[in-house]
Amino acid sequence: MLWLLVALGLATAYFSLLDGWYLVRVPLAVLRASLLQSPIRDLLAEQTYVGRVLPSDIDLLLHMNNARYLREADVARAAHLTRCGVLGALRALGAHFVLASSCVRYRRSMNVLEPFEVRTRLLGWDGHAFYVESRFISRRDGFLCALLIFRQHVLGTTPDEVVQYVCKKRVESPEFSRELQHWISYNEASSQKLRAESGLSSTKDQLPPNQHFMDETLLKAY
Repeated sequence: MLWLLVALGLATAYFSLLDGWYLVRVPLAVLRASLLQSPIRDLLAEQTYVGRVLPSDIDLLLHMNNARYLREADVARAAHLTRCGVLGALRALGAHFVLASSCVRYRRSMNVLEPFEVRTRLLGWDGHAFYVESRFISRRDGFLCALLIFRQHVLGTTPDEVVQYVCKKRVESPEFSRELQHWISYNEASSQKLRAESGLSSTKDQLPPNQHFMDETLLKAY
């Protein structure tokens, strides 16, 4: 009986103090993609992750909470980058990446218990980051409910080196779409403005411990 009370206490503390399900689902998605799904060597191939709007996902209007789209996209993106070999290449190169920016377009709400799929694909890369797209498609009628774009900033190596490791040869990034170019330009303009407002100098000595610059403009200063 005592061990049961201890287990319940630990479980309560885990889910109360930590984002419990998220910390479970992402590693499980990576393990499933690594062990149970076949690898996909085409970096630009679209991959599908299936889900359903759960009661824990909804807001007061019984729609999927807008923050949940980002969470589901995280899980789908982790599985995608595992299957296409990018995560493995980062580990092999002693590198990792962090999410530097994201953009969401909500086109139609998804209701409780509505089935959906997240279609994830790599849009391209530049000298610092990978650009990934996630599309939320309703499985009831095929409508595109939300469109998300992510900038995954690479630390410890370059996207070109990661791609070369995966493909065993140098591969050029696809040409960016007009929409993606506009978004990148917005981020660059925003970073320049924020840098001017904050008065940051171009020295790494001012960077707090355990933090990384993900801002393109600041990185170019070094």
